[in-house]
Amino acid sequence: MGLISGLLTLPLAPVRGTAWIAEQIQEQALEELYGDHAIEAQLHRLEELHEAGEIDDEELVRAEDELLERLAAARGFGSGGDDG
Repeated sequence: MGLISGLLTLPLAPVRGTAWIAEQIQEQALEELYGDHAIEAQLHRLEELHEAGEIDDEELVRAEDELLERLAAARGFGSGGDDG
């Protein structure tokens, strides 16, 4: 970026900074929602809750299915995946 274009776009710096922060938040949210480690941790937590009697078999199966669907989507399988 040249001196002139740098000076002309200087007023936009806060906007660019805000956009960058929003992108970072979005990436983090997607990682927490679709990241392998996050999903595996949630599956382990479900097992712990089930063993402790805090959730029943039906709730366990439903929650596991939701997590496994997310995991499949994150890995590109299922209806939302790319063919490529």
